Amino acid sequence: MLVHAVHALAQARLVEIVVVAAPPDGRAGVAALLAAYDVPADVRVVAGGATRQESVATALAALPPDVGLVLVHDAARPLAPSELADAVVAALRAGAQAVVPGLAVADTVKRVDAAGTVTETVPRDELRAIQTPQGFRRDVLAAAHEAAGADVATDDAGLVERLGRPVTVIPGHPEAFKVTRPLDLVLADALLARQRAGTVGR
Repeated sequence: MLVHAVHALAQARLVEIVVVAAPPDGRAGVAALLAAYDVPADVRVVAGGATRQESVATALAALPPDVGLVLVHDAARPLAPSELADAVVAALRAGAQAVVPGLAVADTVKRVDAAGTVTETVPRDELRAIQTPQGFRRDVLAAAHEAAGADVATDDAGLVERLGRPVTVIPGHPEAFKVTRPLDLVLADALLARQRAGTVGR
């Protein structure tokens, strides 16, 4: 999944460098794995931290000082197309401080209490399922991480929201789904097979 995720970012027109935060004890193995594939970009592997936020902060610090726009991507979304990364960067270049791709929620969503009783049906038109890559002005992301301290958020956009900075949502992509269950892996394998057969355009 990591190789596919790195390839997608590396093939984006507006991405110049990819930094991978790897487990500290697996950094050499990750670097060797990526080196075995033809990745068309500058790819660097750094030792990540004990948490997702620490890993993002470490990768952020490894970027050259002249990099002003940053994407944060999850290897668990290996099929997010390169075009999605380019769309996020384009929105940043247009003036957004933080950008996240999102899909409209198809299911009815209900809020429940500890006993499992429904307390509210949340209007679907106000909801988006957020994906990665997420994009940020580097100074905004750095400030968000500094202000967060030990506080935990499920994504970097959540840290930016706590600063009171606006987060812009752009259309996501169905193929940018997160591989977390066996069924997701089956779907990913099927999409990759169709791509190899030339039936899915990227």
